[in-house]
Amino acid sequence: MADKQRQSDSLAYIAPQETGQTDAWSKEAGQRGGQQLVEVAEVVPPAPVAAALHLSPGEPAIVRRRAISLDGDVIELADSYYPPTIARGTALAEKRKIKGGAPTLLAELGYRAHHATEDLEFRTANAAELEALALPEGASVLSLLRTTTTDDGSPFEVQHMVMKAPRRLHYEIEVD
Repeated sequence: MADKQRQSDSLAYIAPQETGQTDAWSKEAGQRGGQQLVEVAEVVPPAPVAAALHLSPGEPAIVRRRAISLDGDVIELADSYYPPTIARGTALAEKRKIKGGAPTLLAELGYRAHHATEDLEFRTANAAELEALALPEGASVLSLLRTTTTDDGSPFEVQHMVMKAPRRLHYEIEVD
């Protein structure tokens, strides 16, 4: 998949699903795709994530780490971080799949995406990423940091995704 075009609709990944619908990735990838929930934990997040969530240095966040696959190959590592005040005591803090995905649960909790920012970086993969994504030494990855906020500007989810670097990434963002 690293040498093929990837198409993404970011809006689909921050919007809640209709009742009874699956998560956005399962809907997009169908039978070809999957995701494995690798870890759910309370951790001190990396500095860029802590800053995006407006956390104090050393303050923890809840992380949900997933390995995203397509056609049997892991193509993306996706870590979603939440403030403990939002995630504790909910399915976000439990190691289990969330029906309809996290955006659906967050909307039920009163956190609907109003604004999202995405920072992209094309860089050399680190050792852990090389192994997890089955990449050769010196391979590049695309790193995306997405911050989702409410209508008052409060951040409630930060996602850090590391993807096998495609030759071309096509984005479409439609705003109502």
